[in-house]
Amino acid sequence: MSTAAEVQALLRFLSQDAKVPLPVAMSKVKELQKASLTSPASLAKSDIQSVNTIFQDEKLAKQVVNAAKRLSKKRTSSDAPVSLPTKRSKSMKGEEPMSPAAIEESLSLPDIMVDEDGLAKTILYTNRAPLVLAFTLSLLKYTRPDQPLSSRLSLAQAVVSVNSRSKAVSLGLEKGTSAEEEGWGQGQPTVRIMGRDIRVMKRRGYEWKEGIITKNDPKVTAEQKLDETGGIKSEDIQDESQQEPQAQSEVEPALWGIDLEALRSSNGSVKSTSPDTNTGGLPIYTPQSARAYLVKSFASGPIPSTDLTKESPKKRSANVIAAEKERNLALLLEALDRLYSSWAHILSKAELDRRAWSWYVHVRPEVQNGVAGWGGKGEVKLSDILNLRRKA
Repeated sequence: MSTAAEVQALLRFLSQDAKVPLPVAMSKVKELQKASLTSPASLAKSDIQSVNTIFQDEKLAKQVVNAAKRLSKKRTSSDAPVSLPTKRSKSMKGEEPMSPAAIEESLSLPDIMVDEDGLAKTILYTNRAPLVLAFTLSLLKYTRPDQPLSSRLSLAQAVVSVNSRSKAVSLGLEKGTSAEEEGWGQGQPTVRIMGRDIRVMKRRGYEWKEGIITKNDPKVTAEQKLDETGGIKSEDIQDESQQEPQAQSEVEPALWGIDLEALRSSNGSVKSTSPDTNTGGLPIYTPQSARAYLVKSFASGPIPSTDLTKESPKKRSANVIAAEKERNLALLLEALDRLYSSWAHILSKAELDRRAWSWYVHVRPEVQNGVAGWGGKGEVKLSDILNLRRKA
């Protein structure tokens, strides 16, 4: 059995050397332990297929194995950021930049029409981090409706990462001050999401809908722009009844969640890989990664032993499993939407944000306490989410 120190070392390797997002690294610790892949040395000797079975992402698996081989060869600690493969860099240069509308379309999430009974009977099997991501993403639809899906995914992933690091510190798996505490986010505005202050940057000129004027538009008056400190003030957005009739609506600018830990690791020199390249050189939480994490994280709950037939169930193909997880995500998002919509017209946006975390805590999967429960999975009953709705 791995000690807390070994788990900490494994997480440090995955998040710092292999550049695996911390929430993903956390969720894979137990599977890596079962496969006896708990150190860079053992991972370096493993084949990519074995690692891919755990991470279910070939690119990420190669990233982990290559980092392990590199570290084993050097025999020294390596804090340098992993550079992007040359082939990818060349192909990115030759690609046509996607339009904002195309970016948003590419990020669309699965949707489903289901009756109340079908939704209430659904039981998912997952760990806590992706559930936080889903809760936050659905919340932002109501608290920051002007934000495009790409921004909501980025902001939600930022919340997950900040929360994961805070939990890791409390368990002794991470030590030292955070990038935020060291001042890496100084000068950037913050927004409050799920009770956490998240550093953001404005995506100036990102017009993802026709007929939209953002507060970054030079035609907008000074009173309607962001305040001089960069803070986003809700009072700056006038109520429609107070505005003069106009053909276009004014919304707050689209935002990115800034990855401060990546900024610190690279000592401030990070090359953005987002299709929206106007990031000012700051690393962001990419919506593509957040979406991919959501889509592959929600399995169906284990079949009760009383329902098992005498014959062992046939092994399902990867495509069938992937389709099931995508459908489960659609069911979860539908349940969350029904929860938030029942309260949205009663509570203020600030109050809805405050309550969201307690709702998550009420339905999150049960795991062991302490380090033993790190990345652990459990059941999430959608009926528990539906029961949190405001009573008619």
